[in-house]
Amino acid sequence: MHLTHAQLEDRHVRLEPLTPARVPALIAAADQDPTIFAHWPRRFPSSYASEAEWLLAEQAAGRWLVHVVISPTGTVVGQTCYLNIRPEHAGTEIGGTWYTRAAQGTNINPASKRLLLAHAFAAGAERVELKTDALNVRSRAAILKLGATFEGIFRHHMIRPDGSWRDTAWYSILAADWPAVRTALDQRLAASVSTS
Repeated sequence: MHLTHAQLEDRHVRLEPLTPARVPALIAAADQDPTIFAHWPRRFPSSYASEAEWLLAEQAAGRWLVHVVISPTGTVVGQTCYLNIRPEHAGTEIGGTWYTRAAQGTNINPASKRLLLAHAFAAGAERVELKTDALNVRSRAAILKLGATFEGIFRHHMIRPDGSWRDTAWYSILAADWPAVRTALDQRLAASVSTS
């Protein structure tokens, strides 16, 4: 697997690699509503600035490939990433995802995941993982709606910013699953366009 950091785009969304020039818009989008980070596994102070700085460092080290999510109007509405990249095992995770309230419940998430999944499998991925806090009901429903397979709960997997233990729900999409998942996502996106 050779996963590259590329701009990905369709009619619903544009995913741009995070650059220092995009950081102010990303911070502004994140700082609109701190409640969207209720299940975020890392603590950051009153502004997203420190998290953006950490993400740039992780990206520079090759551990994360961070994408800024841009709506069709050109507005930055969130981020989504590849992380836990394992070329030797043909695997990666899609995560570190958040969206502004205005982008939630729109085509932004399924279109973003469609682009990231297609790019990963074209690069030779055998397995793409997704995970979330077991208490994050909204995220868990969205992951299942993508067509991912629920694999179970890792108990006491991480420590939350408040010091409590987080149980993590794990999901995956394998290369063999991808054709059916892709078809379902394409149908979902086409149907939402025709009814809007």
